[in-house]
Amino acid sequence: MTAATAAPAPMTHREIMRALSGLLMVLFAAMVSSTVVSVALPQIVGDLEGTQSQYTWVVTATLLASTASTPVWGKLADLFDKKRLLQIAIVIFAAASLLCGLVENTGQLIALRAVQGLGMGALQVLVQVIIGAMVSPKERGRYNGYLGAVMAVSTVGGPLLGGAITDADWLGWQWCFFLAVPIAVVAFLMLQRTLHLAETKRPDTKIDYLGATLIAAGVSLLLLWVTFVGNDFDWISWQTALMVAGSVLLLGAATVVEAKVKDPVVPLHVIRRRDPALAVVASLAVGMAMFGGAVFLGQYFQIARGFSPTEAGLLTIPMMFGVMVSSAVAGRMVSESGKVKPYIVTGALVLTGGFAMLATIDHTTSLVFMGAGMFLVGTGVGMAMQNLVLVVQNSVPLRELGAASGAIAFFRSLGGTIGVSVLGAVLANQVADKIASGLAALGIDASGSLGGSTLDLDGMPEPVAEIVRASYGDATGHLFMISACIAAVGFIAALFLTPVKLRETVDLLEEVVVGEETVLGAK
Repeated sequence: MTAATAAPAPMTHREIMRALSGLLMVLFAAMVSSTVVSVALPQIVGDLEGTQSQYTWVVTATLLASTASTPVWGKLADLFDKKRLLQIAIVIFAAASLLCGLVENTGQLIALRAVQGLGMGALQVLVQVIIGAMVSPKERGRYNGYLGAVMAVSTVGGPLLGGAITDADWLGWQWCFFLAVPIAVVAFLMLQRTLHLAETKRPDTKIDYLGATLIAAGVSLLLLWVTFVGNDFDWISWQTALMVAGSVLLLGAATVVEAKVKDPVVPLHVIRRRDPALAVVASLAVGMAMFGGAVFLGQYFQIARGFSPTEAGLLTIPMMFGVMVSSAVAGRMVSESGKVKPYIVTGALVLTGGFAMLATIDHTTSLVFMGAGMFLVGTGVGMAMQNLVLVVQNSVPLRELGAASGAIAFFRSLGGTIGVSVLGAVLANQVADKIASGLAALGIDASGSLGGSTLDLDGMPEPVAEIVRASYGDATGHLFMISACIAAVGFIAALFLTPVKLRETVDLLEEVVVGEETVLGAK
């Protein structure tokens, strides 16, 4: 019996840092494209004469496309040249970003944001896969600190840039989309020079297109139902029965396909294990809470409190500062100790507490109190999110790294997509009811054009605009209460994680017997 083939020689720190510079720029381009738009969305949707449902779908379309495509990109990374895939994703992302700035209505914007989501999903998972192929899980904690710093810079700087761009008459909100294009181009050129991976070809493996299609269709149908139920049709209706049953059928079929195919898009044998399964549940909860809750903060500050886009960006700094500090500190401490569970558990608990604080807000809440709540939310996200990826990556061999990373990113993005859709639907219904009550008190018919279907407050009479502002402010607290409950589920899942130490090798090692001697070889 021969010994297993030895793992590739690890890259030096200098080589890793050179390649990491381009990867971090890629990640920055992807993340800033979301955060720079978040504060500007009320202005964008108002100028394009969009509705609250369309506001939600501008965000949901990107998350949905990213969610559906993430596991496919992860599987492709196990089969083909990771560097080439990353460059293809950059081209898709940059082209869609450019076209988003040229739209004339919200329908076009939603469609192009979906295309942008395809590129964003690829960039986020491929960066993690490539770093995972270069660095061992234990050392990866240190490099995840760099990822956390980029996340913080993009999330802190993004809203500020978005606000400044939107408020500048000589630029306009279109530049919120144009901004990512030159960054993506520079990242493309940097990666061409610095990224060099030893690729292992697997030409006999096929991509599970059927499973990917069924998953995307099932999730999309479910999200469509969440968006329209209670507004366009009743909770108990034939539309509800048809859409929910169709979604269950599609996702059930996807599960059957994933269990039978040779190379599934979502590897069930990985997520059936205890720690990966718990990490998936926690990521789903953290994604729902973070994306679902945070995406509406910019809208709250602008519509409910009357701040400008720039001021709204400044007011979100406590949350972004929390992400920056906690991700950097936790990443370094994970690398030093090799232990990851304590930071995930603490992060999930802090996240739950932060959302519980924000659940009490209305349109008159102290900004200092809100800042404290947002800081806790950011701290919790920074400690938990990247470390949950480490849990899954630590449990799989290098050959399954792409699929496993894609799976964890898929469920996190799925959680965010569901969170935005559910909380957006809750917000739209609550706001509509509150506006109707307020207008009725003024003797105004709420069924008319002033019933809150538009976000253009400048075109409303001041008494009506004041009712709309108060309605949005009072309804937002309910969203954070839901987010706190979801985050608590993530905390419970984190408690049951196995307290293992992260491995110090890039690939999993197994004992191989050679004659009478036992050696360690790459799996």
